[in-house]
Amino acid sequence: MMKYIPLILLVLANSCDSKKASETAIGLPGKINIVMTPELWDGPVGKSVDSILTQEMTVLPRPEAIFKIRHVDPENLNSAMKQTRNLIFAFTLDDQSVKSEKIKRMLTAETIKQMGQDTAIFMKGLPDVYAKGQEVVYLFSRDEKTLAQKIKKNGQKLIDYFNYKERARLSKGLLNAGSTKALSELLEKERQFSIKIPFGYRVAENKDEFVWLRQINQADDKDIFISRKKYSAQDDFKKENIIKFRDAMCRKYLFEDPEQDDSYLLTETGVEGKEVLTREINFEGRYAVEMKGLWRTNIFTMGGPFLGFAFVDEKKGYFYYIEGFTYSPSKDQREIMRELETILYSFKTK
Repeated sequence: MMKYIPLILLVLANSCDSKKASETAIGLPGKINIVMTPELWDGPVGKSVDSILTQEMTVLPRPEAIFKIRHVDPENLNSAMKQTRNLIFAFTLDDQSVKSEKIKRMLTAETIKQMGQDTAIFMKGLPDVYAKGQEVVYLFSRDEKTLAQKIKKNGQKLIDYFNYKERARLSKGLLNAGSTKALSELLEKERQFSIKIPFGYRVAENKDEFVWLRQINQADDKDIFISRKKYSAQDDFKKENIIKFRDAMCRKYLFEDPEQDDSYLLTETGVEGKEVLTREINFEGRYAVEMKGLWRTNIFTMGGPFLGFAFVDEKKGYFYYIEGFTYSPSKDQREIMRELETILYSFKTK
């Protein structure tokens, strides 16, 4: 996921008239409450928001929505709902119904005025409005048709925004609270890169070209690996060449059973509708290619999703491919992949 850049976000200090948040936000990761009138929800605006946020997360073995959403009638909005970690308020400036006006009263008159003056802006995000660690987004426009068009056109920006906020929360809680500092310092000294390693991970392999970090739990196996080679040319970033490099490293170092020399991991490229996906991104200031897909063992006994990033350390001349993958057949994998993505984004070359 590309690091979020607020291109369409208008942030106005003190635009919300609520008191300073004192309680901690509640709710599960990946869940969003959406507050709008029933009429707006049943029309093009609600359908656009629903289809964007609940679309299937790409390249997972089983269908899982990117976010779980819940429509809330403004009339039924209570204090507990206001404290959820992710909130969306949607309204149109021409709607003067009682329920729509209830949403507008949560903003100052000056903010409403600015919303009407700048027709290019339709989205405004504010943190910690009703609770600490909360993210509130307002979606608005002059009328229903215009708002639906803007949401549909900028749907990926809305997804990226909440994905980035979820990753930021994970980074604060997962990496800062229980990082294994000694292990991170060891890798920085020996391999000239740093990565924040949450408590519970251990080093399964530590070579100059390949480092494997692993956390084995009762219900899942979470894995991070860092592989590198000397950078040769821009062709290293082609999808087929990243897959080729990935498979070479996986075959050499990642096994299903240490007692079976012929078992190893490879990239799954033969499942219809689950093709390996790549896109160019900005990875912490570097040009990179993100790659998502499925992995499996060569003997078809295990498999799961993976997410990787390919980039170059120009000073050292290394081509890096870093990845998170999981084996968790008994549970949903969306939040596991968000956790692995958060760890990957902590990676830095020395």
